[in-house]
Amino acid sequence: VQLQASGGGLVQAGGSLRLSCAASGMTFSRYAWFRQVPGREREFVAGISWGGDRTHYADSVKGRFTISRDSAKNTVYLQMNDLKPEDTAIYYCATDRRYRTTWHVLATYDYWGQGTLVTVSS
Repeated sequence: VQLQASGGGLVQAGGSLRLSCAASGMTFSRYAWFRQVPGREREFVAGISWGGDRTHYADSVKGRFTISRDSAKNTVYLQMNDLKPEDTAIYYCATDRRYRTTWHVLATYDYWGQGTLVTVSS
């Protein structure tokens, strides 16, 4: 199983980026994005069920970020709009073979991508 995250970069505050996470090897029951600032804990950002009918967001990104998936490509996206300097972090995708509602719990995810850096300048 491999998760390949991409799409990070440098953007000005108010701008947009779209992250992608391509999964290979199998499909999963749920997918999620987390982010981490050096020296701080990794935090949940957004999650989606494989069917796409269930999504969950951290309060800090609601209304600005949208998670989606393309089942044919086994890829999950994170559209990030109205970016703020505090969104600066390394973003990781994660997958779980089971569907559960413990979105924020890192230990419930089976696989992790390598991370992609998002930098938002003020």
